[in-house]
Amino acid sequence: MRHVQQSPSDNAFVQNPYPFYDRIRPMGPLVWWDDYDMPAAAGHATVATLLRDKRFGRENPLGLSYPDRLAPFYEIEAHSMLELEPPRHTRLRGLVLRAFTSRRIAGLEPEITQLCHDLIDAFPDGPFDLLEHYAQKLPVIIIARLLGVPENMAPQLLAWSNAMVGMYQAARTRAHEDAAVQASLDFKAFLTGYIEKRRDDPRDDLITSLIAAEEDGERLTTAELITTCILLLNAGHEATVHTLGNAIHTCLSNAIRPTSDASFVEEALRHDPPLHMFTRFAMQDVEAFGHTFKQGDQVGLLLGAANRDPDVYGAPDIFDPARKAKPHTSFGGGIHFCVGAPLARMEIAQAMPVLFTRCPKLGLTKPATYANVYHFHGLDRLMVTR
Repeated sequence: MRHVQQSPSDNAFVQNPYPFYDRIRPMGPLVWWDDYDMPAAAGHATVATLLRDKRFGRENPLGLSYPDRLAPFYEIEAHSMLELEPPRHTRLRGLVLRAFTSRRIAGLEPEITQLCHDLIDAFPDGPFDLLEHYAQKLPVIIIARLLGVPENMAPQLLAWSNAMVGMYQAARTRAHEDAAVQASLDFKAFLTGYIEKRRDDPRDDLITSLIAAEEDGERLTTAELITTCILLLNAGHEATVHTLGNAIHTCLSNAIRPTSDASFVEEALRHDPPLHMFTRFAMQDVEAFGHTFKQGDQVGLLLGAANRDPDVYGAPDIFDPARKAKPHTSFGGGIHFCVGAPLARMEIAQAMPVLFTRCPKLGLTKPATYANVYHFHGLDRLMVTR
């Protein structure tokens, strides 16, 4: 296995990681990324295979060790279906899907479209940050409405979510950790009280549906409800914010007119995805792609690299709205395939064409830069005029 070096917080890499991916992809199915001290997969075939290989999972079979000061964050993570394997994962995902139905998601389409118009109506005069006024607000307001949380809580929910997600970035500092712990405590306190209100006063919202969801006589515990609501909010808006920002930037930079066609949406998700690395643990000693993994060893699955594999996509660096859709890895795969994928696709399909139709003169006022938040990949600002 070839060894490679690349700091994930180096600014040149953060701004454009794709040349690194192009360099390592031909080196074989796995390379050893020294900066992470673990193997990584960059080819589409390898990444897709490992995402579905049940010998690898999100839950460390040897358990987690962390300082006591981080306990509030990891106590929430302990009930996250994203971080669990069967049988707990199967039970939690099944209960969530009973509430997070395709019918419920489909019913949101008119509401998403109207919210897009409302946000555009509120755009300020002069140059403004499109992320702050559009890409960030849309998904967090929709998920707040879906959960049944007061819409005026959206800014606070966004702040808590951003703080917690900061735990996953490569450039994580003690300040990020302290902010994540405080956000975990505050988020938990808010949801604990809100869930109790919904037990006494059920409504037509996702929290009420999650409380009522039952499988084989079992329901979600309060701790599981809290974690599930946090997961749906964090995962339900974080990736969509980055996808919208990245795709809008690409369209503005290349004079591309968005559409609501499925091919456009899939290309937006493929071309510059919001999550570039997803890790898996070896659940047992296992041989894969010529490497022996010991139980508990990690492997980095480079989703951003897989999505630009020239063996799968012709001219992969080009944003081609008419590209014939092929499976991308932006929503993961296997049992952890994103439950919010239908909602994310709908938000992208509505938000992009509405924006460009309402603002035909939309243009960049300064070059956009990516935030130093790898494994995520999203802009820190998107300054525009309308």
